[in-house]
Amino acid sequence: MDFRTACEETKTGICLLQDGNQEPFKVRLHLAKDILMIQEQDVICVSGEPFYSGGGAEHNIPVVISKISKEQRAELSGLLFIGDAILQINGINVRKCRHEEVVQVLRNAGEEVTLTVSFLKRAPAFLKLPLNEDCACAPSDQSSGTSSPLCDSGLHLNYHPNNTDTLSCSSWPTSPGLRWEKRWCDLRLIPLLHSRFSQYVPGTDLSRQNAFQVIAVDGVCSGIIQCLSAEDCIDWLQAIATNISNLTKHNIKKINRNFPVNQQIVYMGWCEAREQDPLQDRAYSPTFLALRGSCLYKFLAPPVTTWDWTRAEKTFSVYEIMCKILKDSDLLDRRKHCFTVQSESGEDLYFSVELDSDLAQWERAFQTATFLEVERIQCKTYACVLESHLMGLTIDFSTGFICFDAATKAILWRYKFSQLKGSSDDGKSKIKFLFQNPDTKQIEAKELEFSNLFAVLHCIHSFFAAKVACLDPLYLGNQTAASTAASSSTTSRAKYTT
Repeated sequence: MDFRTACEETKTGICLLQDGNQEPFKVRLHLAKDILMIQEQDVICVSGEPFYSGGGAEHNIPVVISKISKEQRAELSGLLFIGDAILQINGINVRKCRHEEVVQVLRNAGEEVTLTVSFLKRAPAFLKLPLNEDCACAPSDQSSGTSSPLCDSGLHLNYHPNNTDTLSCSSWPTSPGLRWEKRWCDLRLIPLLHSRFSQYVPGTDLSRQNAFQVIAVDGVCSGIIQCLSAEDCIDWLQAIATNISNLTKHNIKKINRNFPVNQQIVYMGWCEAREQDPLQDRAYSPTFLALRGSCLYKFLAPPVTTWDWTRAEKTFSVYEIMCKILKDSDLLDRRKHCFTVQSESGEDLYFSVELDSDLAQWERAFQTATFLEVERIQCKTYACVLESHLMGLTIDFSTGFICFDAATKAILWRYKFSQLKGSSDDGKSKIKFLFQNPDTKQIEAKELEFSNLFAVLHCIHSFFAAKVACLDPLYLGNQTAASTAASSSTTSRAKYTT
C-alpha cells in the first residue's frame, strides 16, 4: 500500500505558495496524520506507454518520464521522478532522437538500464510552447467560449466530453493510446514528526500576515504558505499543531519503554529561544525542549538516540528552576505566546511558541514533571550558614523544613509547610523565613545564607506546588491555583516573585 494512502487525511485546502524568489502560485495542501503534502497542478500521461511520454526530435520536445510503476526498480531507486527528461540511455545520447528511436533504444537496453535525466522542476518546456495558428482546441462542455488555461500554455490534450481537464489539438503528438490529464501532483512532502512551523519571519518577532511555513526535522522547508484569510491560517496551524502533538505523544510512549520509571519523558517540542544579546537581524533561534526525569533539556535538534541525550546544549534540574507564563505587559517584543525559565543560577531564558495551545501544553507538562520529581525525591538538603556556623536545611515533602548542625547533625528547629507564613530574600544569598510557632502563635524569623540562593527558592516553590497538587489534583492543569498557593506561602525580592 502506498505510504500516503495509509495516512488518514485530516484536512485539505487550496493555498498560495511562495518558494524562494518565485512568484506565488496555487497549491493544494493535504494534511494527514503524519505528513503534510504540498501539491501543484501538472499534466501527466494517464494511459499509453507506461514509462515515457510522447515527444522527441520530430516535435522539438524532450521525451519525458510520465509514469513510474509502483514497487518497481525505477521507483525503489528514488532517483527518477515524473517530469524528468531522458537525455541518455545506457550512455547513448537520445536528446536529438525521434520518439520511435528512443522507444527502440529502451526496448533493446536489456534488464539493466542506466538513464541520464534532467529534472524539470517547474513546467516542462513543451508546456510553454506557443500555440500554432491552426490549433483549434475543442472546448469543454462547460466552456464559456474562452480558451482553456492549458491550451493557453501551449499544452494540447486529448479531448474527452466528460472530462473538463482534457483537451485535444492536431498539433500535439498523435502517439497512439496516449491520454493526458491535468492533476494535482506532489511538489513537497513534509513528515510531521519533530517538524516545526512558524508564522514569524525567521529570527525575528515580525509575524507574516495569514502565512506560515513548516520545516521538517531534516531541514526541508515547505516554503511560505499563504492562506486566504486569518481564520483559515489559524485553522491550518491548529490542525498541524494537533497532528505534530499526537505524533510526539505516540513517539514518547515508544521511547519511554526503554527508560526506567525515574527517567520517563513528559514533554518534547520545538520553541524559539530569544538570544541574550540579540543581533539586529536575528533575535530568535529554534530550540528543542524536553522534560525527562529530573531534568529540562535544551537541544539544538531533537534527540533520536540514547547518546543524543548526553549531548544537550544545557540541562537544568526541574525542581530547581522556575517557569513563568508571560502576560502581555511582560512581553519583550511582538511575539505573543512566551514564557521564561529562570535557572538555578538566576539566568533568565526567554522562549516563544506559536499558539495558545502550545503554551498551555508546555505549562501542564512542566507542572507535571515538577510534581513527579518532587514526589520521587521526597526531600532535598542544601548547605547554609547560620551565624557563621555551617548548617543544613532539608526540605522534606512529608514533614516540612528541618534545620540541623552540619557537624553534629543535631536539629535546631523544624516547621511544617503550613507554618511558613512568608519569606524574603536579598537577591544574593540570604533568605529570611517567617514561621508561626504552633504553641504561642507568634511569628519567628529564621535567616539563613546560601551559596545557591535561586536553586533553594525554586526548590521551595516546587515542593509547595507539589504539596498543593496532592490536595487538589486539578492543580496540575490550573496555573491560577499554583500562583495563589505560592504567593500565600512565600514572597521574594528576586526576579521571580512568588
